[in-house]
Amino acid sequence: MAGDPLLPALHTGVERLGLTLPEGAAEALITYLRLLERWNRAYNLSAIRDPGEMLHRHLLDSLSILPYVEGDSLLDVGSGAGLPGIPLALARPGLTVTLLDSNGKKQRFTRQVALELGLHRLRFAQARLADYRPGQPFDTVVSRAFAALSGYVPEALRLCRAGGRVLAMKGRLPEEELAALPRSLRGCTLTALDVPGVAGQRHLLTWTAPAVSATEEANP
Repeated sequence: MAGDPLLPALHTGVERLGLTLPEGAAEALITYLRLLERWNRAYNLSAIRDPGEMLHRHLLDSLSILPYVEGDSLLDVGSGAGLPGIPLALARPGLTVTLLDSNGKKQRFTRQVALELGLHRLRFAQARLADYRPGQPFDTVVSRAFAALSGYVPEALRLCRAGGRVLAMKGRLPEEELAALPRSLRGCTLTALDVPGVAGQRHLLTWTAPAVSATEEANP
């Protein structure tokens, strides 16, 4: 949204992240934020109400993982209001993003965002993670503040193509959650994220899917 007072802060944050957005993406991100702000008053999509705080804790936090997204297809597990999937879709127009969430109210919001912003590569799936059976595996599977790793990582790997990436966005390093994983899944890559305007720790945990995923075995 051109002329929006939050636009300079977004540009500054994106620059600090070392990212370059395609033409029009910054304005589209602000339009998305304003839609979230408006819908949030009635539908309680996010506990964060202040638009400036939304910019840092939602938009910039989501964009901080852009360099770690692999391939052309991404599944956002427990996407809620579309985070991080919608910011990633706006920042990388060639990326096909599927938003998976069991909450119909939140899916209605993200469908409206896709309509207003012309996000034709955005897909929607209303289901629980354990019940979701896509036709093809994804290059990247990501979750943000979704669930314990033990309930996420094995299912995410099932949905990821061979050699693809499973990402989990966390605050503090979840040592107890890692310890609760099967030993074979504890070997992930840990990356500390520095998100402009966000206090406290942010971590990205990355797993590489094994040579043949369960979905590929079921769909040779």
